[in-house]
Amino acid sequence: MFDHLERARLATLPTPLEDIAHPFADGPHLWIKRDDLTGLGGGGNKARKLEFLCGDAVAAGARSLVTVGAAQSNHCRMTGAAAARLGLEAHLVLSGDAPDERRPAKGNQLLSTMFGAQMHYTGSAASHWGELEIAREALTDDLAAQGLVPYSVPIGGSTAVGAVGYAVGFVELMEQFEAHGSRPDALVFTSSSGGTHAGLLAGRQAMIASGQLSAADAPAIIAIGVAKGVNLGMPDIAEFADATLDLMGIADRVDPADVVVDARWIGDDYAARTDAADAAIDWAATTGGWLCDPVYSGKGLSGLLGLIDEGRWNSSHNVVFIHTGGWPALFA
Repeated sequence: MFDHLERARLATLPTPLEDIAHPFADGPHLWIKRDDLTGLGGGGNKARKLEFLCGDAVAAGARSLVTVGAAQSNHCRMTGAAAARLGLEAHLVLSGDAPDERRPAKGNQLLSTMFGAQMHYTGSAASHWGELEIAREALTDDLAAQGLVPYSVPIGGSTAVGAVGYAVGFVELMEQFEAHGSRPDALVFTSSSGGTHAGLLAGRQAMIASGQLSAADAPAIIAIGVAKGVNLGMPDIAEFADATLDLMGIADRVDPADVVVDARWIGDDYAARTDAADAAIDWAATTGGWLCDPVYSGKGLSGLLGLIDEGRWNSSHNVVFIHTGGWPALFA
């Protein structure tokens, strides 16, 4: 399904699947898929997407990578690391204002600078994705005019090419469960721009289409939405997953009824802290030594813990939290 696609080997794969057993009274058997340990530039889920995005970029003869995100964007940080690995320029379009001597770069911005990325601050709010994307497009045009052959990637690396990385991730996860002699009932993860979600759905549908997985045994895929767009159905995740299947050469389509986004855990807005996320971050640290951030993985984990509290699953269920990383933001 994947061998015909261009790919730059950037991530340390497979990532571990940790068996946490039963940390909750009458709750599910919990597993943690450690995609915070993908290796590249401090790790995180974006490494899977960048393998295919950067493969496509190199094949196209790109000399620079351009992408966009919030001030503490994990995707931007990892794009900077990927560019350093591949000998390309990295241009990162970021929300907020440039750091100065009174407020030096911290967290993901510090790491992006260390990777040699060039930072382009817009002054926009972290939640104003439309403004940020317009700035990315304008910068891409400027770099093209300079002959830098930019390969431009939207927020979160969320294109069909990038989503293939999580189709690979789904197959990897199912193989790990097979080795354990078990199967997952549900996968829970954080979603903001939709690429991880679309890739997981595409991977599941691909395995069903090939006869490697029965529809009855396929796990539910539950996104915890942390951005207003994805919570309102933008992008259309089923269409996004279908475009990913097209790239994989698979004609099957995803059933829109299988797209589940739980929008209750965002709080006031994207990148706005919540008490539930802060509590989930503390739970992760004291329960398993896992590091989650308040913008992304912490909110996703708060959604999982909330669903468990509501009695969504019992002790017979295997539930996986896909830990997508984000620890550098803790130091901002």
